[in-house]
Amino acid sequence: MTSTREADLLATVPDGLLIGGRWRPAAASATLTVEDPSTGETIRTIADADADDGMAALDAAAAAAADWAATPARTRGEILRRAFDLLQDRKEDFALLMTLEMGKPLAEARGEVAYGGEFLRWFSEEAVRVTGRYGPNPEGTGRMIVSQHPVGPCYLITPWNFPLAMATRKIAPALAAGCTVVIKPAALTPLTTLYLAKLLQDAGLPDGVVNVITTSSSGAVSGPIIADPRLRKLSFTGSTPVGRKLLVQAADGVLRTSMELGGNAPFVVFEDADLDQAITGALAAKFRNIGQACTAANRFIVHSSVADEFARRVTAAVNDFVIGRGTESGATIGPLVDGNAVAKAEALVKDAVARGAELTTGGSRVDRPGTFFEPTVLTGVAPGSDILREEIFGPVLAITTFDTEDEAVALANSTEYGLVSYVYTESLSRGQRMIERLETGMMGLNVGVVSNAAAPFGGWKMSGLGREGGTEGIHEYLQTKYTLTPA
Repeated sequence: MTSTREADLLATVPDGLLIGGRWRPAAASATLTVEDPSTGETIRTIADADADDGMAALDAAAAAAADWAATPARTRGEILRRAFDLLQDRKEDFALLMTLEMGKPLAEARGEVAYGGEFLRWFSEEAVRVTGRYGPNPEGTGRMIVSQHPVGPCYLITPWNFPLAMATRKIAPALAAGCTVVIKPAALTPLTTLYLAKLLQDAGLPDGVVNVITTSSSGAVSGPIIADPRLRKLSFTGSTPVGRKLLVQAADGVLRTSMELGGNAPFVVFEDADLDQAITGALAAKFRNIGQACTAANRFIVHSSVADEFARRVTAAVNDFVIGRGTESGATIGPLVDGNAVAKAEALVKDAVARGAELTTGGSRVDRPGTFFEPTVLTGVAPGSDILREEIFGPVLAITTFDTEDEAVALANSTEYGLVSYVYTESLSRGQRMIERLETGMMGLNVGVVSNAAAPFGGWKMSGLGREGGTEGIHEYLQTKYTLTPA
């Protein structure tokens, strides 16, 4: 049941669309409901936008674009910094709100507030560091001026699993670069983005610079926005199949795109690994966010000489996890986001067991209200098992073994995805070889969590295009102009 504290917080979250600085209902007065995955209860009813609402949001972003692009970088940066400071003041509210709509334990939600806030702070500093260059051309006949300019109105589509961090990771660099945005949060977890937009208003963001549309009809709303020639940038975080469809749509307008797509992260443990570190890293890489992260370790590739010990110790640690609503004291594993996620985890485990894997703990949905699945460990997972090919997005740790370094590399790279990899070894030279040989855009070498606002986040192969965060992140929202003047 929702507590008084929770009810009071939920009542402060806007329930409308933010268009041109005004909160309003959907044009057709349609609504959608948001549920608490730990109970299945409806916790908020909000506006459900249609295509007309989406175009109104783009109208507002386009109308505000010139003024925001002309706003001094220092002013843009100071607004982002005020937003960061306000987020620190309201961090407990944001953490609780994410736990209510997404299900993650409150301690992890607090961690996301800290992580998500860093994008506001980082890009508040990067706003004033956009530079160009000036100098003579090689022939001496003229002077070259290279300058950077906002790409224009942007459409940002965020996923449900990190409701705050995915919003700040896209909004902050766009605003720092001088772009206006329309953001569409996932229908499962839209409340945090609505609350963030309210915070941005409080920080002094001008009307129309950020517009928020919530909808249960993503394709119908997104299609016309992407097809409109005023839109100049599309950023999407989500599954690879959806990302590929969006890339096709974006091609007609030759849009700048950033695509952070699916993952199938290998977690490689060599025979010389520090097992204490490897166990700690494995638990973080697998069970953070209840396993619902694109960076979650998906395939544990463990040297045969240490595989039994690794599995035994991981299983013992997993057996100590506490399943519960994210607000409950001591809870370490919350619910999956919905029933479909539970069914997928269950199917992947059943397929692996049918192919000969051994279930050392867990493996079943939990018989209680909400959408809970037991934290699970599988050993001896056979090649060809679905769980080695598909992104699990749940609290299931699947172990397979190897004997040689070349075999480990082949197993790690045997996927169409290339977002992140994790490697545990005490050998400096082997670690360097893994940096060079593993086909991923990011890598954790003896660490289980790699994300940082100051680092470029993104993948290779089918895991996406572009980078978010770091000095690279703002350039996704800038376009280059070269000007020649006579000598």
